[in-house]
Amino acid sequence: MAEFDLKDLEAINNKQEIIDFLVEHDIIKEKKFKEQLAYEKELQQLQEQLLALQSNIIDQNKRVLIIFEGRDAAGKGGTISRVTEYLNPKKYRVVSLPKPNELQQGQWYFQRYFEELPNAGEIVFFDRSWYNRAVVEPVFDFCTKEQYDKFLNQVVDVEKLLQDDGIILIKIFLSISKKEQAERLQERKDDELKHWKLGSLDQKAQELWDKYTDYITAMYEKTGTENSPWIEIVTDDKKTARLEALKTIINALSTKKYETETVKNYPS
Repeated sequence: MAEFDLKDLEAINNKQEIIDFLVEHDIIKEKKFKEQLAYEKELQQLQEQLLALQSNIIDQNKRVLIIFEGRDAAGKGGTISRVTEYLNPKKYRVVSLPKPNELQQGQWYFQRYFEELPNAGEIVFFDRSWYNRAVVEPVFDFCTKEQYDKFLNQVVDVEKLLQDDGIILIKIFLSISKKEQAERLQERKDDELKHWKLGSLDQKAQELWDKYTDYITAMYEKTGTENSPWIEIVTDDKKTARLEALKTIINALSTKKYETETVKNYPS
């Protein structure tokens, strides 16, 4: 279907003759058009609510840290983009750290992440986080078993210290089926405009699927707590996942509670 923004969709929806013309000339499919309109309306409504919550965070000098983890090609970047689309850019940051340099390799593992923690009135989104050590690093033998075990022994206490100091912590894991991941990775290979998304580790994601699963399961079991649970969102349908992510964040930041369809909590 042709791409339209919400304003265009609403204008078209008010003119049945325009819909009939676009359908007749195979520019849109009416069912998909209606679905897109409903999605864009709900998306904007949720984005407006999150913007209002951000104003409250700014006014009350709150600090919010939202961790996004997930399998390769699960849509972390796209989801974060939709979540932050209308937020005040002066009061949020998206942090995606590269691999540690030589100096950082000699520091306490959490140190470089602590430098990126939110200031008063700020929301920080981690596009991958210290949980690299819980999944990616052990999968590819980038850390020793001793380093892995030490991380698991420390991370719950570290996060409790952050929460005790007033930081609101939200941990989201974007899940994806093996079949859908394979299709998205193949799309990145086939589309020259998406080649930049395909990293060297991504290409082994399918081959190491079961190993990833084992470490993800261990991460849920050992680092998901009552005060700091993991919230898993299935992303095979990108649009649904983006709505679910917004609802999850709004639920965590306000008394308003949205029902979610594809979300699981660890611990439940």
